[in-house]
Amino acid sequence: MNAALFAVTPLGGDSATREILVTAWFLLLGVLLAGYAILDGFDLGVGILHPFVPKNETERRLAINAIGPLWDGNEVWLVTFGGAMFAMFPYAYAAVFSGFYTIFMLILVMLIFRAASIELRGKMATAAGRRAWDIAFFAASLGATFFSGVVAGNVVVGLPLDERGTVTAGFLDQLHPYAFLTGATAVGVFAMHGAIYLHLKTEGELHARLKEVVWTLFGLFLVLFLIQTMWTLVEVPRATVNFRTSRWLWLVPLANVLAIANIPRSLIRGEPAASFASSSFNIFAYIFLLMAALWPNILAATEPARSLGLSDAASSNTTLVIGLIVVAVGMPFVVAYTAIVYWTFRGKVRLEPHSY
Repeated sequence: MNAALFAVTPLGGDSATREILVTAWFLLLGVLLAGYAILDGFDLGVGILHPFVPKNETERRLAINAIGPLWDGNEVWLVTFGGAMFAMFPYAYAAVFSGFYTIFMLILVMLIFRAASIELRGKMATAAGRRAWDIAFFAASLGATFFSGVVAGNVVVGLPLDERGTVTAGFLDQLHPYAFLTGATAVGVFAMHGAIYLHLKTEGELHARLKEVVWTLFGLFLVLFLIQTMWTLVEVPRATVNFRTSRWLWLVPLANVLAIANIPRSLIRGEPAASFASSSFNIFAYIFLLMAALWPNILAATEPARSLGLSDAASSNTTLVIGLIVVAVGMPFVVAYTAIVYWTFRGKVRLEPHSY
């Protein structure tokens, strides 16, 4: 990568200060992405399961109402992630959003249809109308999850960047086998996450059936997890470089193994909240491993010399500092809003006159 092309004058600070600032923002991006994946992950998982697990209209409405008050707030984390990347790492933002333009447009359309499905299915006067929106809910949730995984798979193996930092791979080039596997793994992870969430929020016959569904999805996830891990170790040796130089990083994958093992343990013990916490940590670990594989770059290239480093991709120091001030002021409101909403709608989901 031609560093001069992306060089930004670090206003008000030396190289050490800049390294601290870009590292802080890299970690903040990871937190925002993990927050979105954990919170909206179970929404998408519920959508993936929607045609298969609920057996009647009452159960379908229960599933919708389990996420109804939460899904739009959960998407705030994605919007914040995109805004932060645009402002703090504009060159990486430009490369990613131009390179994955087709996929991102597909994801956007699917997220729009996911929202419309949740809001409009209950307005339909006929069973056929509700069924049509149920299908849209499923297809949008499945597609958004799968294509998000495809993007992640491409980022992990590295992007074909030219000397200007432009992604040269087209849409079909991005649908390679490793990307397909990553997309399938994302579907398995979110489906399991959504099933555990519904198991936590429901009772009665649906609650009992969901326990069996979680067991099935856990088995599917475990197979995909093992294949993904082995393929990554073979296909992307760069992914473990930082683990060899910073041994403490191994704490997260080791903790993730324990978290994965705790999912069936908690199911056996009848503790769905513990299963959900473990599933959430598993998703966090995936984001952590992605960030660890990229460091010290924000975008890895198939030709290492063209990888886009954090400092080269970032805005000026002044912008980074102002951004941290904005985060210090605004982030507590996002966290507080999220906490209040989840506290307000805690407990088992029940149908009320105002329900979806």
